[in-house]
Amino acid sequence: MNRILVTGCAGFIGSHLSERLLREGYDVLGVDMFGPNYERWIKERNLADLLRHPHFTFRELNLRHADMPQLLDGVEGVFHQAALPGVRTSWGRDFADYVDHNILVTQSLLEAVKASPTVKKLIYASSSSVYGNMSGPTDETRPTQPLSPYGVTKLSAEQLCTLYAKNFGLPVVSLRYFTVYGPRQRPDMAFHKFIRQILTDQPLLIYGDGHQSRDFTFVDDAIAANLAALDTQQNGIAYNIGGRDRLRLLDVIRIIETHTGKKARLQHLPQQPGDPRHTWADICKAKTELAYSPLFDLELGLYLQIQDIKRLYNLP
Repeated sequence: MNRILVTGCAGFIGSHLSERLLREGYDVLGVDMFGPNYERWIKERNLADLLRHPHFTFRELNLRHADMPQLLDGVEGVFHQAALPGVRTSWGRDFADYVDHNILVTQSLLEAVKASPTVKKLIYASSSSVYGNMSGPTDETRPTQPLSPYGVTKLSAEQLCTLYAKNFGLPVVSLRYFTVYGPRQRPDMAFHKFIRQILTDQPLLIYGDGHQSRDFTFVDDAIAANLAALDTQQNGIAYNIGGRDRLRLLDVIRIIETHTGKKARLQHLPQQPGDPRHTWADICKAKTELAYSPLFDLELGLYLQIQDIKRLYNLP
């Protein structure tokens, strides 16, 4: 493969993925709409190095209104990272936007891939939110029971990928990310907020008692999973992509305190609808079929994210 399309290329995972693809020797076409979920200048920062690369082409584009066949002209691989994120903001009237950006865009892209003479692989960025709450190690055979409208849209798009693979032979693989963190993480995500609040001596806002646990995946490991999925011969399959660590939020905060040398001032807020109590990834399938093996532990990953947030906000 030579030419790759990355949707959501100015985002957290999309920008890292685009950089890795360029290092691997691909020509990359990146698309992003600079959605309002966080400030444009942060996404522009994510893009800065990419825009200087001779084999990167950028188009600012809302995929709801894109000419998908034209976008796929000459493209051999597609990483569909673009989506409207956020569990808590997906309730109420905003759900229509989630349907547009997460389901309808994906269906339109699948139709274009079906008609494309060049696309050999489509990797869809799914989410652990398709499962809902997890009381133990969760593999891909577990029934999907999303707890939020966001999770419903991610599952719907993933199921569309499976349908197109089964009915039309589309070369599609879905990756169910479990809480990806690291440099460039979105400002609305927990680690970003925790680190910034501690560094700036603000109260650290935590929903619930802090004993909820998550399976955490460093962004470089998530990128490695994407590259492995590009090469697999499997189609219509979903894989859990988790990391090396699963901890309670309170334990994560203690690690951040150690790396920053600052004490968190915890302020507990009510548990929010749609937030699972626990997530727990069984990644045996990805290890076996994709040779996926996460390398980064939480101590190192959090240290790297703290340094990035200091640079982002010019903090000591």
